Amino acid sequence: MASVITGAEIRTCLGDTTTTFKALVEGVSGVSPLRFHDTAKLNVTHGYQIDDGDVERPRRAAGWLTECVAAAAAQAGLDATTQRVTAIVGTGLRELRSVERFTADGVPVLPEELHFAAAVRAALPGVADVITVSNACSASGHALAIAADLLAADEADAVVVAGCDATTESMLTMIGRVGEEPTTSVRPFDRDRTGVLLGEGAAAVVVQPRGDGPVVLGVGLSCDAYHETAPDVRGIVAAMRDAHERAGITPDDVDLVLAHGTGTSLNDPTEAAALAEVFADVAERPLVTGVKGAIGHTSGAAALTSLVLAVESVRAGWVPPNVGLRTAIDEAADLRLVVDEPASISGPAVVQVDAFGFGGVNAVCVIEVAP
Repeated sequence: MASVITGAEIRTCLGDTTTTFKALVEGVSGVSPLRFHDTAKLNVTHGYQIDDGDVERPRRAAGWLTECVAAAAAQAGLDATTQRVTAIVGTGLRELRSVERFTADGVPVLPEELHFAAAVRAALPGVADVITVSNACSASGHALAIAADLLAADEADAVVVAGCDATTESMLTMIGRVGEEPTTSVRPFDRDRTGVLLGEGAAAVVVQPRGDGPVVLGVGLSCDAYHETAPDVRGIVAAMRDAHERAGITPDDVDLVLAHGTGTSLNDPTEAAALAEVFADVAERPLVTGVKGAIGHTSGAAALTSLVLAVESVRAGWVPPNVGLRTAIDEAADLRLVVDEPASISGPAVVQVDAFGFGGVNAVCVIEVAP
């Protein structure tokens, strides 16, 4: 059962939806030196952090989430006192940074603040249930799949689907142990890529059974459990094909792919191989772009952030280039990667949004967007 996106908003290191998309089209990167962290100890010097002041405010992720939910709900005209509204928040780390600051600096945090119920209800009082799912880097894609099921089962009149994550020292430590030299920018599908960097942000969309807006045709999922961190072509292909089947489309119908594109030696060749396999028999393959070179890897918010920016692309008629991509890897030779300049696109268009997480927890969304 298809559903309609009636409201949407994001926050990234580049700003809100409008300013982020404008910067993407112009090829701007939001990478900057890390704040609030001992970079020498972490072996990570840069990130895509939201600048919300010189002092690190507590529960930053929750604050961005509240802003996005409020904006998306207002666009959709939601009234949780008269409608059955459920909220599902996808995240990789919840409020882990608040726990780190409590442990290291004694900044107080209450257990209930680690869940996002209060943040959602601050924006939308009266919402029935607030469910948090922690499915790594595909979390908000999984949240969208759950929302589609709730609407299909007539368990809700509207579902607020969201994702958010903030930079944490625990994840920075993991990144810092991967490479010998610190990465200074994310370069998806580039031959000289040096690894991933964290991005901060939040995203929220409202989905309803009817209305005016982009249509969610289907969300495909897979959990291949191939490896703790390494992706598997078979699991990714399974998620893509599941998405196409649920959406009632074939690969020929896809006009644009928003790739996961993390700029790592494991993800990029694997995702490129999966896309080449799924679209092997398509005469004119879809355009392929990604946003992590501009806004970093936003973890649990990544799927929805890409989805909202895909909607903006079709509405504007321009697909932003892959920021940081100069020379494509061999595995991506058959992909129509958008490089250097924006590519034109006309609507209505069918868009595929990829999001893959640790443990092979994969989500692929298919939406149709009118110009």
